[in-house]
Amino acid sequence: MDDAAVTGVGAVAGGSEVRRLSDFESTTSFSKFSKYLSFIDILVLQFRFHVGTSRKFWGKYEAMALGLVSASVIMGAWDYGIGELSSGGDWSRGGIFGDDSGFLHLKEWSIMLSLLSMMSWFAAIVLMWTRYPIMRENLVFLIVATFSVQLGHIHSHSNAPFFPNNSGLSDWGGVAMGNMIMIFLSVFVVHRAVTETRDIHVEEKHAHPDPRLVEKAWNDHRLDAWSWSLAIWGFMINIMSWSGAHAISQRPPIEGGIFGLSLVYVFSGIFSFFLLMHVVWYPHFMLGGGDHTIQSTRAREVAGIVTSTREETLQGLCPVCGAETPVLRRPSGAIEVHCLDRDCSGWGEPGASCSTCGKSLPMRLECEKCGTSASVTSHFVKSDAW
Repeated sequence: MDDAAVTGVGAVAGGSEVRRLSDFESTTSFSKFSKYLSFIDILVLQFRFHVGTSRKFWGKYEAMALGLVSASVIMGAWDYGIGELSSGGDWSRGGIFGDDSGFLHLKEWSIMLSLLSMMSWFAAIVLMWTRYPIMRENLVFLIVATFSVQLGHIHSHSNAPFFPNNSGLSDWGGVAMGNMIMIFLSVFVVHRAVTETRDIHVEEKHAHPDPRLVEKAWNDHRLDAWSWSLAIWGFMINIMSWSGAHAISQRPPIEGGIFGLSLVYVFSGIFSFFLLMHVVWYPHFMLGGGDHTIQSTRAREVAGIVTSTREETLQGLCPVCGAETPVLRRPSGAIEVHCLDRDCSGWGEPGASCSTCGKSLPMRLECEKCGTSASVTSHFVKSDAW
């Protein structure tokens, strides 16, 4: 998280101190049972940080956007006292323009609620557009992904009203195509752009001779919880699209009611927009809402934006004579030192136990060439040797 976040989006927090991700302590210990469960501890910790931070920085704009979308979804699904949706309407008509359009043959209350629903949805998007300027391009991609999934479910329900029941292989084409578009835009465009922009931000704004501070900066900018939020958003978009299409796809007379499906549509629609707000807000907050452009590295190259390339693994050098020493600094800033036992091939964090033989790894190294003993961190300070 950048220091600019305190004065950027964080103006609504009244100047209160912002706790970084590294300031939070883990409250779970699933890793004690199995190392494969350690990701649960990481996710719980990060979600606690996201919840605590959003409570500080989310204000009236976020509440207004969520309220508008909630009203939009409810008005779009409202049928009580109207009976347009539950009766099946005139399924033989289609389109929104012309004398024979299906939209213009709706009941007056249905037309009014539909127009109000579209206006509320548009207003919510405008609020997000103005609130998170550095995520505007990615917001457009996510909206396009949403519509692609919805259209895909509508297409699949057109020939199979009870989809996925009583459906053929061809009926899955709409859902498959819609999800392929969503996955491409959300994963290969938005997720990649945010991740690579985060990498550039940490490398440029948090560069420091002390690798411990660099490693802390990488930990503060982890995106595990944000990535899961993006994945859950994609799942909820499918639930919303399926329930909405399924509720109105049956041909009249509709024997079963659509109230249950309408509730699923409303709750999944509101929750998916809440996740969308989180997906758009967090990168803006993490990067401070400054002069960043959230794009992938390839997009920056095409646009002619010059950025620094990510640091490669560095070989440690003796601070006195410049000879190579058995210590490495990874691109993340983490330092790894070779085990003192020459017959062992293990590497690990200085002071920790060797992953191969279990012996304690050294905090200081003695140069084989000049005999100088120095801490492992000083082996990455430029020497005066020729």
